Amino acid sequence: MPYWLREHTADVAVEAEAQTLDGVFAAVADGLASTMCDSIPETGGDRFQLSVEAESREALLFDYLDQLIYERDVRSVLPVENDATVTEDGDRWAVDASARGIPFDDVEAREIKAVTYSDLALEETADGWRAYVVFDV
Repeated sequence: MPYWLREHTADVAVEAEAQTLDGVFAAVADGLASTMCDSIPETGGDRFQLSVEAESREALLFDYLDQLIYERDVRSVLPVENDATVTEDGDRWAVDASARGIPFDDVEAREIKAVTYSDLALEETADGWRAYVVFDV
C-alpha cells in the first residue's frame, strides 16, 4: 500500500494508492503516522479497534482520520499498521478498523493538529483507488 508525503503550503499532505478502497484507507492512515514520526518501531504497542460511520466515502475518510487523531490524543499512542474494512449500507458508509498503538514514550512524534477538507480527494482509478488528504500541522 504505497503512500507519499507531499508538501502543501504550511501543511502536509498524504497521497496514497491501493487496489481496494480498504487498502487506500489503511495507506492514508499509515501515511498519517509517517507525518508524525520518522522512525516507527517494528514491535511494541497493543492493537485497538475503532469504527466510524458517515454519509459519503469522502466524509468517512475524513472522519476515520479524525478518529485516529482523537485515539492518538486519548490513548497517547501513535496509530500504525492500520487495517481498514469499508462497507456501504444504503446511504451510510462505515469503516471497521484497527491499529497498533505505539506508546509516545517509545517514539519521537510530531503533532498533527487535524485532518482538513482542503483538496481532499478520494477516487477510483483504472488501477484501484487514490486518495489525497491534507493535514494541519
